[in-house]
Amino acid sequence: MDFDYIIIGAGSAGCILADRLSRDGKTKVLVLEAGGSDKRFWIKVPLGYGFTFSDPKVTWKYMTQPDPGLKSRPAYWPRGRVLGGSSSINAMAYVRGLPKDFDDWEEAGATGWNWEAVRRTYDALESHDEFAADGQRHIRGTGALRVSELSRQMHPFSARFIEAAQDLGWSTPTDMNAPGAEGLSYYRSTVRDGFRCSSADAFLRPAMSRNTVRLETNAVVDRLVLDGTRITGVCYRQGAQLKTATAKAEVILSAGAINSPQLLQLSGIGPASLLQSHGIPVVQDLPQVGQGLQDHLAITHHFAATEPTLNNRLGGVLGQVMAGVQYILTRKGPLSVPVNQVGGFVRSEGAINPPDMQIYCNPASYNPPVNGRPSLDKEAGFILSVQPCRPTSRGWVRIASADPKKAPLIQPNSLSTQQDRDEAIAACKLLREIAKTPTITRLTQTRCAPDVMGMSDDEMLENFQSRAATNFHPTCTCRMGGTAADSVLDSRLRVHGVQGLRVVDASAFPNVTSGNTNAPTMMLALRAADMILEDTQLGAL
Repeated sequence: MDFDYIIIGAGSAGCILADRLSRDGKTKVLVLEAGGSDKRFWIKVPLGYGFTFSDPKVTWKYMTQPDPGLKSRPAYWPRGRVLGGSSSINAMAYVRGLPKDFDDWEEAGATGWNWEAVRRTYDALESHDEFAADGQRHIRGTGALRVSELSRQMHPFSARFIEAAQDLGWSTPTDMNAPGAEGLSYYRSTVRDGFRCSSADAFLRPAMSRNTVRLETNAVVDRLVLDGTRITGVCYRQGAQLKTATAKAEVILSAGAINSPQLLQLSGIGPASLLQSHGIPVVQDLPQVGQGLQDHLAITHHFAATEPTLNNRLGGVLGQVMAGVQYILTRKGPLSVPVNQVGGFVRSEGAINPPDMQIYCNPASYNPPVNGRPSLDKEAGFILSVQPCRPTSRGWVRIASADPKKAPLIQPNSLSTQQDRDEAIAACKLLREIAKTPTITRLTQTRCAPDVMGMSDDEMLENFQSRAATNFHPTCTCRMGGTAADSVLDSRLRVHGVQGLRVVDASAFPNVTSGNTNAPTMMLALRAADMILEDTQLGAL
């Protein structure tokens, strides 16, 4: 069980690392994944997100602590526990983020992570399946990750959201990831030929064709193995068996924004007082491990519609059967398109720069399940959802016990700053502006309670605190920065004061990006892999 690299987590980041680090055909890589196979129908089907959302076979079903900023409500936070990680259970929206997000990363101490640098990595990561000027589909780019433009397969009702944007004078770009793009457009999705294109599909499967890559599933890492302050390997469980593996070069932690800080703390790397309270010997006192947690919150309102929506097609058994048959035979139809269909970045006020809100417009009304199957309304309906882009509140992740089988404690500390509370009100106002457009007014049969139209500012804040929900974008719990006083990692993702260990996943973000976090997580992993190879070559010299 000796390897050059050990990667903990076969998720969005870990799959990319496995592929890139083993590409020479000589480097031995061990990938440890706590979950099992992703060969499941509802993982592969783009509209299957609702069926994996609460499935304990493929998710860590985490619950946060009661959140004071959200009326002491706990929140359900599913994280991927399956090959592909959260890229196998997410809604597949592919959003790079705004250029300022990454310039801010560099200002926070993540040297070399500015927009111009990461843009080149994005370009290397992606290939786009899209319509060209001749009206035919073409593949642009050579990256392994397929990003598809699916507007012509989306429900016709989605075009109404574009019309509403035009009512407001907003831009409607063809690609929301294009430089300088803002306004509403059709979301691009990680879908390839009618199937989800997860990080496992794009990167891990090619890596597994090499005999130097070994994958162990249902392998839960208990702790990192140390020699002084150098990480030499890992100790993990498979069923009742306890196993050890050794890394000659590095161990790379890619377990996500919840599990990565948990594993560091269990291994004696973290705030000394926390570790001591659980009887864990302190290897490296790093106060910021688990601190700095950021996430996106969105406020969503439901509307009964005057025109048919996806509810009319999928709200009954017959429609579901017909859609299933169409998908199986053609890879087309409503099951072939993710639920997020239209959205983008906009400004809550004209002078704000860059855009401060992200919008989601879905041609269906439903409530995501916490247990069981998704609850789709029977009658025509749609939802409007607004997410403040750059929250300033920060929470934490802490172990609850020295027992690795016990879930960590998660406290988001939502709306703990005045800026975030002001932006919560602005999000409700923006949603109201969309709902008041001539297009949406014409399409609205009923505004489902609570009705945002007549709310005062105080009522809007109350509405957000009582009803806003996570968009499942936890980040920053092992963030990059300048020193151990303000961060966990240096700008090359190495853990301060510890040798042979990096953290490569969304926990490394200095700040949460403005939009969905899957794309920047994969970008970070590809860039990190190149850094690791560069550092290994320099070390060999």
